Amino acid sequence: MLRLRLLVSSPVRRFKFQQRCIHHDVSITALHYAASIPSLRLLSNCKSIDSLRKAHGILTGNGIIVSDLSCATKVASLYGSFGYTKDARLVFDQIPEPDFYSQKVMLSCYHQNRESLQVVKFYPLMKKVSYDNIVFSIALKACAEMQDLDNGKKIHCDIVKAPGCDEIVLTGLVDMYAKCGEIESGSRVFDGIALRNVVSWTSMIAGYVKNGLHEEGLVVFNQMRESSVLGNEVTYGTVVTACAKIGALHQGKWLHGCLVKSGIELGSCLVTSLLDMYVKCGDVSNARRVFDDYSHVDLVMWTAMIVGYTHNGSADEALSLFQRMKGVGIKPNCVTVASVLSGCGLVGDIELGRLVHGLSIKAGLWDTNVANALVHMYAKCCQNTEAMYVFETEQEKDLVAWNSVISGFSQNGSVHEALFLFHRMVSESVTPNGVTVASLFSACASLGSLALGSSLHAYSLKLGFLASSSVHVGTALLDFYAKCGDADSARTVFDTIEEKNTVTWSAMIGGYGKQGDREGSIELFEEMLKKEQKPNESTFTSILSACSHTGMVNEGKKYFNAMYKVYNFTPSTKHYTCMVDMLARAGELEQALDVIEKMPIQPGVRCFAAFLHGCGMHSRFDLGEVVIKKMLDLGPDDASYYVLVSNLYASDGRWSQAKEVRNLMKQRGLSKIAGHSTMETELS
Repeated sequence: MLRLRLLVSSPVRRFKFQQRCIHHDVSITALHYAASIPSLRLLSNCKSIDSLRKAHGILTGNGIIVSDLSCATKVASLYGSFGYTKDARLVFDQIPEPDFYSQKVMLSCYHQNRESLQVVKFYPLMKKVSYDNIVFSIALKACAEMQDLDNGKKIHCDIVKAPGCDEIVLTGLVDMYAKCGEIESGSRVFDGIALRNVVSWTSMIAGYVKNGLHEEGLVVFNQMRESSVLGNEVTYGTVVTACAKIGALHQGKWLHGCLVKSGIELGSCLVTSLLDMYVKCGDVSNARRVFDDYSHVDLVMWTAMIVGYTHNGSADEALSLFQRMKGVGIKPNCVTVASVLSGCGLVGDIELGRLVHGLSIKAGLWDTNVANALVHMYAKCCQNTEAMYVFETEQEKDLVAWNSVISGFSQNGSVHEALFLFHRMVSESVTPNGVTVASLFSACASLGSLALGSSLHAYSLKLGFLASSSVHVGTALLDFYAKCGDADSARTVFDTIEEKNTVTWSAMIGGYGKQGDREGSIELFEEMLKKEQKPNESTFTSILSACSHTGMVNEGKKYFNAMYKVYNFTPSTKHYTCMVDMLARAGELEQALDVIEKMPIQPGVRCFAAFLHGCGMHSRFDLGEVVIKKMLDLGPDDASYYVLVSNLYASDGRWSQAKEVRNLMKQRGLSKIAGHSTMETELS
């Protein structure tokens, strides 16, 4: 008895033992019937591909696979569950007359292993037998994943012919049409669904959002709520994404409130969607609240928050969050590293940038985005040698790499190097894009070269970069003309731009201000407000600067007050500096000093310098004495500030103090750069 138990202890031995117990003189049908039950028992004990192959061999040797349909179907199913669809298909092809169930098993094997192409190829073979709702759903999902509209339409025809298709199949049809870009066809199918559940509604909403019809997606969401169907996590994630795409902050906040009230558990994906929505709508403070309130913050959320700070100009917060991220043991990825490097470039933190550079090399976090961010960071920090080293080490320099180094050099004042790199880029047959052209216009503006910029303008028109269709190129072009003193050409470009953004309006207002055109600045700013184009902080800097240069003190005071009373902007150092400069130029030095003393933030060197410039203009050395010490205590690293103070003392005949300031400048290793002028000439 013990020996018998040992013999049948393993599945393979048990099968052999039972086969030997069958008499050879019974009929073939009886043999197959008797073998079927132990065969299935044998297969049910196959927990690995190796044991399945052994069992398959035994069954094949005994002729069971060919003769026993249920056994062959089970073997094919097991091969599919282990991921061996080719073996499953070989078994299936050995079945003389496969029934509907075996065909459905083979289709499911392909579906479970995400082999959508094989699903689409196998589906027509089932036509001879039958279809059901499960088969339709699997085939539609495969067509959706492959965006195979032609086969999807054929399946739709089969669905129409088949009776009794349920809501799941029709929802699959909606999803297939949406993913294939046929959103109108999907909408017609959706309208024909009698009992729409949350999955049906969500598929229709997601279809609109994926096809860029974000407003339509939000409309369908509201219709779903009116139909008393409650959304789930996927529904809310989709509509929050739609709000992020169109910048609908108010709607996004309302959805956030609905989520909290509904009691739906905020999973990682949904929290990331909310965070991304707030970031893209410019509400970084609420994004941070979402980030801080979630207890299981993963790498994606850390990266999204860091990217959000970087893109919204809060580079200091981005770098601080990166340091905290390292402290809690979260390892960054390439996206995180690239975002931090961008932040380092924005604030000029070269030391942290170098540390992140070293970290990326040690951790193996290196791709094209990281390399391009490094180039731009070094260029923004005026480290041209290091920027060029990283740029030259890139094996395949794509357009983004060229744009990174050209725009970086253009922004740090190395305009000749930027133009040289552009010529090299063109000579290497790399076609520029709008970003390249915009960077070069900025370089020409820095040079003040109207002829060179005009030539570049003509070149950009040949390439098809029209100011009317590209707000980025158009804004850079009008800024170039404005800085070169050609206000008429700047206005012509401004008028051709079809969709002007806040930066475009600010650039044109600032251009008028620099040319001393007080009426042009004011009229354009008022026109901007009439067209309900909301000004930003840069706009107020431009209009205040224009008021300063044109002596419009009353208007400047009015706009400064409106900035924080009407538009809820907190004035920055730049805005206070503009106010001080405006009042000082107009001779209202007591008011300017009062602004400095009542500033809620520490005045910068430029603010003090603007006041001292006014003191020199109006010979008010008594007031200048108060500010000089405060400015020198800040230890400015620009020699021009020391020269300003020295000249102020000299104007009052205080030569000893003037000499002391000059000596202090030398002690700090500063020297005034000699003034120079440039002039363009035509050589015959």
